[in-house]
Amino acid sequence: MLVVISPAKRLDWSEQNVGVTQPEFADDAMRLAKTAKNLTLRDLRKLMDLSPDLARLNRDRFRAFSDAPDPFDLRPAALAFAGDTYVGLHAASLDRDELNWAQDHLRILSGLYGLLRPLDAIQPYRLEMGSRLKTRRGASLYDYWRDQLARALNAQAAALGTDTLLNCASNEYFTAANTKALKLRVVSPVFLEDRDGERKIVSFFAKKARGAMARFVIQHRLTDADGIRDFDSGGYAYDTEASAPDAPVFVRPYQGPATS
Repeated sequence: MLVVISPAKRLDWSEQNVGVTQPEFADDAMRLAKTAKNLTLRDLRKLMDLSPDLARLNRDRFRAFSDAPDPFDLRPAALAFAGDTYVGLHAASLDRDELNWAQDHLRILSGLYGLLRPLDAIQPYRLEMGSRLKTRRGASLYDYWRDQLARALNAQAAALGTDTLLNCASNEYFTAANTKALKLRVVSPVFLEDRDGERKIVSFFAKKARGAMARFVIQHRLTDADGIRDFDSGGYAYDTEASAPDAPVFVRPYQGPATS
């Protein structure tokens, strides 16, 4: 079973003493970075709705982006991203065997890099998949990636001998994989919070739960989607009646307001 998650806007560039690997779509990342490098501060602010300071930071990142980066400027993807999903994943606490297993079974969808393994080396960047960055392939990153990501996921699943993809990514990122081109069974868990009988998705907790679900799969070496029903991190429990085969539902009681 392959698992996919989204990247994060926030990065953790603290030193990581872990070996890195080469991303499959490194050449595409370089092309996209060169395109983004030509954007003005105003363009970057509009493209990703950034503050002036963040626009400058990311302009400088794209200007520094290199096809031969200094190894000191690289970090393994699963340890470099630092958003809510990665709080749940907590990749830094996985042992070496778990990281090696994750390298084969976990994938991170990325606007810039397309598809990343946990230990794939990335340079600092921010480029959301929903960004309308114009390239020769079209007016957005969805146009740029087209069905490349689906083909890659199909091939990697075939190499593992699985026909199942556990989707723990956001809609923004997962739709970039062109689900019509996927030849896999897609299982997308739903994480709900129950407050006095009213159930709803709370974004902060759902993002964290997606990462925790990926961690659960890694630590239990799950190869069958039915195994995720035992997931109970963060107070979640599988709800048999509310679930469908490809949309398992996990519910937790209200535990107070979300705080990041």
